[in-house]
Amino acid sequence: MLHIVACIKQVPDTKIIKMNPKTNTMDRRTAPAILNPYDAHAVEEAVRLKERYGGTVSVLTMGPPPAVKAIKKCIEIGADEGYLITDRRFAGADTLATSYTLTKALEKISKTNPVDLVICGKMTIDGDTGQVGPGIARRLDIPPLTSVNKVAEINKEERYAVVHRKLEDGYEVIKSSLPCLFSVEKTINEVPYSSFPNMLKAAKYEPVIWSVDDLEGVDIKQLGLKGSPTIVSKVWAPPPPEGGTMLEGKPQDLVEQLLSVIMEKKELFTVREG
Repeated sequence: MLHIVACIKQVPDTKIIKMNPKTNTMDRRTAPAILNPYDAHAVEEAVRLKERYGGTVSVLTMGPPPAVKAIKKCIEIGADEGYLITDRRFAGADTLATSYTLTKALEKISKTNPVDLVICGKMTIDGDTGQVGPGIARRLDIPPLTSVNKVAEINKEERYAVVHRKLEDGYEVIKSSLPCLFSVEKTINEVPYSSFPNMLKAAKYEPVIWSVDDLEGVDIKQLGLKGSPTIVSKVWAPPPPEGGTMLEGKPQDLVEQLLSVIMEKKELFTVREG
């Protein structure tokens, strides 16, 4: 029986969120909080592996108390248990401090139910770094398998997993020992609508909630803002897209106009000789 833990995050919906023109930062009050889309696919894949091989799916997140909503969404997808680590001392954490905190929670979870596999989304839509998953794997000293778009096999008895990793020009097949960590692409699966029984379960579900004091062997200096060496030197909103150019006339005239436009933008192209 596998024990799979999916690490998730509640994020602002970046399709709706607005930028503060004075600070050039995201105004999180302007958008609803949602389960990070990549993480939804991670949870869905964990549930599918549970159905194939048997076992339990837990979800783990670090965030403010309202992040319970993201855990409930994971229960709707089919997860069995949820853990929220929340404490003001976690505030301001960068990817280094976040991976440290999640690792400490995973170690605590493993003491009661050893973890065979950790699954993360490839990245979060509010950060886009893709660093937390590999950071967790490094701290747990387990293999990180990134950009996974297919899980071909899990063999708990012989302690290995076989996956396909997405590359720019195809994919590669990798065999790894267990336990290990996957960070998955959106293309790994389709997240279906939640079943009614799962929705009822999620509505009533209350996750396990831990603070710093509930974790063991924590170095306070590695938490939150104190444990975050990342410095953001400048943030700015992207410029609005420029309007297009409308070409009119006969086909031959259009070709000449188009060539003229291309030549004006020739600095965007690289010409190779020979």
